[in-house]
Amino acid sequence: MGYFSILGLLKEPFSNSPDPEFFFASNEHKAALIRLLVEIRLRRGLSVILGDVGVGKTTLSRKLFQMLKERADMLFYMILDPTAQSEELFLESLVRTFNLQDQISGSPSILDYKEVIKKHLYQKGVEENKTVVLVVDEAQKLNAESLEVLRVLLNYETNDYKLLQLVLFSQMELLPKIKEIKNFYDRIVLKYVINPLDEPETRELINFRLHHSGFDTELLLFTNEAVSEIQRYSQGYPRKINLICHNALRNLVTSNKTVVDGVLIRDLIARSVV
Repeated sequence: MGYFSILGLLKEPFSNSPDPEFFFASNEHKAALIRLLVEIRLRRGLSVILGDVGVGKTTLSRKLFQMLKERADMLFYMILDPTAQSEELFLESLVRTFNLQDQISGSPSILDYKEVIKKHLYQKGVEENKTVVLVVDEAQKLNAESLEVLRVLLNYETNDYKLLQLVLFSQMELLPKIKEIKNFYDRIVLKYVINPLDEPETRELINFRLHHSGFDTELLLFTNEAVSEIQRYSQGYPRKINLICHNALRNLVTSNKTVVDGVLIRDLIARSVV
């Protein structure tokens, strides 16, 4: 039996899996999501969402997917790991992502890959009037050749809109890389940096996750002192918050305590088990 069952929870509240059902709409995350939706609906092209490791970018990307996947006028594609050693391999991965393998035969060239992708974007974006969205997670892994491929795809447009809505979710290290590529950087219509949570939002995040796991949030499971210690340790990064809360609850069920207090959190930190 998992610790969450002992506490009367229906599921693990502090998993670090990017489950969109556990998307916490902090001020930063909500603003990023709303602005993304606006740019995508207007079909303006390239959006870049930046943030440090553990700030919640991947969960945000899954929430975006959840919101758009059911719309008949949207085609949503996602690349989870854009690592590619060459232009050809990256183009090949795009063909797979767009499910265009059956349109490629023999030993295709780079031009063949580009042509089939271009044809797909025009067919879906112009003939069928659909919005084609491509999300690239971990975009800091994109090399110069892959960025150039994406830049070319952003050239495909009508008089009114871009045929590809490209959303890059990345660590901050992408920014200096794309600044050096002026004709790529100039195409960005939205650049948003997600910052960590403050202490009130950390408290809200904890309560939100407990509530979505079946806990009665009118009861106190984390004291205010515990939340302050969690904030100090995590610096407001959701991934670290989830980790220390997970370990705190697991420790709680093996002790005689009924709530997570500051002493318990400080002990976890001192023992380096978070």
